[in-house]
Amino acid sequence: MPSNAARALSLSCLLTCLLVLPACKREAAPAEAQPTATAADAAATPAPAPAEAPPAAAPAPAADFDPASVPESTATLPPFPFFAIPDGMESTFDDKDKLANFDRQFFIAGGKAVPVEGKIFHDRFKLDGGKRTYSETEFLRNYENAALALGAKKINDVQYTYEVVDAAGGRDALEKTNYAAAMVPDYRHDIYLLRQGGKEWWIDVSTGSFPLHGYVVVLEKEGMQQSLGFLDAAAMKQAIDKDGRVALHINFDTDKATLRPDAQPVIEEIHKLLSGDPGLKLSIEGHTDNTGAPAHNQDLSTARARSVLGALVGLGIDPARLSSRGFGQDKPVADNGTEDGRAQNRRVELVKR
Repeated sequence: MPSNAARALSLSCLLTCLLVLPACKREAAPAEAQPTATAADAAATPAPAPAEAPPAAAPAPAADFDPASVPESTATLPPFPFFAIPDGMESTFDDKDKLANFDRQFFIAGGKAVPVEGKIFHDRFKLDGGKRTYSETEFLRNYENAALALGAKKINDVQYTYEVVDAAGGRDALEKTNYAAAMVPDYRHDIYLLRQGGKEWWIDVSTGSFPLHGYVVVLEKEGMQQSLGFLDAAAMKQAIDKDGRVALHINFDTDKATLRPDAQPVIEEIHKLLSGDPGLKLSIEGHTDNTGAPAHNQDLSTARARSVLGALVGLGIDPARLSSRGFGQDKPVADNGTEDGRAQNRRVELVKR
């Protein structure tokens, strides 16, 4: 039989085991509580929804092209319009229809179409109907080589797309400039700029179908030579007394509200009109033709009317006698389908208040 000491030792060991085992089970419990994931469980668990992609940013508007970025040519330039008729081709225009002393034409400069004004030559050729047949590539390459030889630089980064045309005021606006063949996307346009002696020549060489033809435009940028005399103060007063308004044609820089130096005589006559009738108050109202985007024309007409007001205030007229506003293209007085009509619509009216 075991001794009392042995029995005491066995009892002590048994008590130690009884105390230790529950503690061991409690420590293991958290691990036992975690269920084991199975393939079925994974399939049943929905995958987290993918994060929504941020909305695409709107394309940035094309930056304005700087003509001064084109170096001036050092070549000896032939007479305007520079280019001879390509060998074997015949023009489809009468000579009298090739030249306009002054008009407006859109050219793609950088990434957008911009209006340029000046003397314009244009010509059109059948590529497959003359003594010699030209492919579009050969026609365009001939003019490219000739333009580069004169020191011109190609300046369009894009073609006429719907977006480019819409940004310029729509196809109707471009087609009303007479020579802008902005057919989308049927026409290919290569645009060049030639600079020398502070002058600019803009060149548009294009091809199209129906029938296959080539088209060339050369514009010498310049301001219009005013051929219409202006009303003096007495004639302005007579018109205002009779009709309550008088329309004036005041020269501004192209597509800007900056008064040109040759506008100063008209401003001085308005000053005489107001100085001679201290009780007369006028609303100065700007108008444009329908070339370009309506919103731009609205802003331009407003700015031009404000420029006239500012010039009169600068001559000493009390600003309380004057107000200004712009109507853009909304109130034409002539047909915008002709250059003469557009010229009449580009006006500033003095309206008695």
